Amino acid sequence: MTTPGPSNGSSSTPEQIAARGNRKPVNLALQGGGAHGAFGWGVLDRLLEDDRLAIDAVSATSAGAVNAIAMAYGTSLGGPAGARAKLAELWREISSASSLWSPVLTSPFDQWLALNHIHNDFSPGYMYFQALTQLFSPYALNPFDFNPLKDLLTRLVDFDRLRQCPNATRLFLCATNVRNGKIRVFENHEITSDAVLASACLPYIFKAVEIDGEAYWDGGFMGNPAIFPLIYKGASRDVIVVHINPLTRPDIPKTAPAIFDRMNEISFNSSLMREMRAIAFVTRLLDEGSLDGTRYAKMLIHSIRNDAEMAQHSVASKFSADWDFLCHLRDQGRLAAAAWLEQDFEKVGRESSTDIIETYM
Repeated sequence: MTTPGPSNGSSSTPEQIAARGNRKPVNLALQGGGAHGAFGWGVLDRLLEDDRLAIDAVSATSAGAVNAIAMAYGTSLGGPAGARAKLAELWREISSASSLWSPVLTSPFDQWLALNHIHNDFSPGYMYFQALTQLFSPYALNPFDFNPLKDLLTRLVDFDRLRQCPNATRLFLCATNVRNGKIRVFENHEITSDAVLASACLPYIFKAVEIDGEAYWDGGFMGNPAIFPLIYKGASRDVIVVHINPLTRPDIPKTAPAIFDRMNEISFNSSLMREMRAIAFVTRLLDEGSLDGTRYAKMLIHSIRNDAEMAQHSVASKFSADWDFLCHLRDQGRLAAAAWLEQDFEKVGRESSTDIIETYM
């Protein structure tokens, strides 16, 4: 992965550069994870509230893409405060539409377990739904391709404005091409509600999203999220990865649901792990002097995560839009971001705050 370094600001618009002021420019990489994306909402809310960072570009997938769209559009309306307001409005709307939003809703008992930090492997409703999707495709179960997220996005986001506004955060939304298995990255000028739906299209729930004659599934299969757009087109060397899926778990899963959960986490982290290994390889070559430091830049990697918290919530809870549960995850995201700001903010622009080899290899 011997790639040219960031362009030191030339890929940002003059309006974005002027809006930075004295804030440090960074790129964000937002993972997906259904309702667990509320943790990412909390992280973004705290970073925007702090206002010492200028978010130059965002690579995002699935729920991360939904967060990125709300943040970018809110930024175009009212800067960081507008972004925070739009994110809050988005998640409130998701919760309000919970009866339509989720094909499976976890029970109040499931939510009580989650909020009290008790892992629950068994959600009868989710297990029934999972069995159903093994027998019938969304083309049979959902022939009219009903997706309440599309209506919600259309109401909350003016995509025409987002595509044209020079103040909007630069976006790279990831989806997976069904036919050729390659990653597709949608940028601001081509982002529509369909692009967001493609990035968040779980193939056992929704039909593939067709854009320009190509069919797309969830971007998590190939990039959760992709880092390479930030390397090639980001103006900052700093990348903050906001993790939703736990990298590590202390215990070996032994029940069928727990095994499925861990398989899901590993598969949706795999593309990110591969990219981080490549970044570590290039970093080592630069440190050894094997690459020309004037042509290749060292990426500075940071991560905001709480594996202990996220490991307590099963895959079934990714389909829950219970407001108390979402607020709990938001608050955990804010705490994780606050801890990172306190410990590692001064490293931005100077060095990585994450040990890539220890964390990802």
